[in-house]
Amino acid sequence: MITDVTAAPFLQTLVTQIRAQDPYGVYRAWSDELLLKPYILSKEEKRRIPVDTPVDPVTKGRITYFYGAIAREIEQQTGKLMQVVVSLNEEGFGWVLVFSGKLLVVSRTLRDAQRFGFISLEQMAEDGAKAIRSGIALVERFPAVTEA
Repeated sequence: MITDVTAAPFLQTLVTQIRAQDPYGVYRAWSDELLLKPYILSKEEKRRIPVDTPVDPVTKGRITYFYGAIAREIEQQTGKLMQVVVSLNEEGFGWVLVFSGKLLVVSRTLRDAQRFGFISLEQMAEDGAKAIRSGIALVERFPAVTEA
């Protein structure tokens, strides 16, 4: 069980992404665990979130930060510039794309984005690490496509 965010490099990168998007310094005094708390939702908490309402901007931000952290980790390990695109309709359906040049590095379909979250920090760290490993493997397999 992860009790310290620094135990998982991906979680530390996610915290950095969140803090970088805080122009007024609101999160300056917040602990890393407090910043990540909105990402952790039990099954019961997810069930209580209505899916017949538009995705709120805070949730869209959490999704963007999560995939931005994945892109940042891939960038750091491959040296290739990554771009993140999040496209959601009001009903919570859409996709996230992370690409470099013409190479689609990570592609995720989102459903019920209003309920975006993870059971635990461990699951979030593992999902992020899995996407990072997969993305790095693609960049290493097709390096010329990232430069196109």
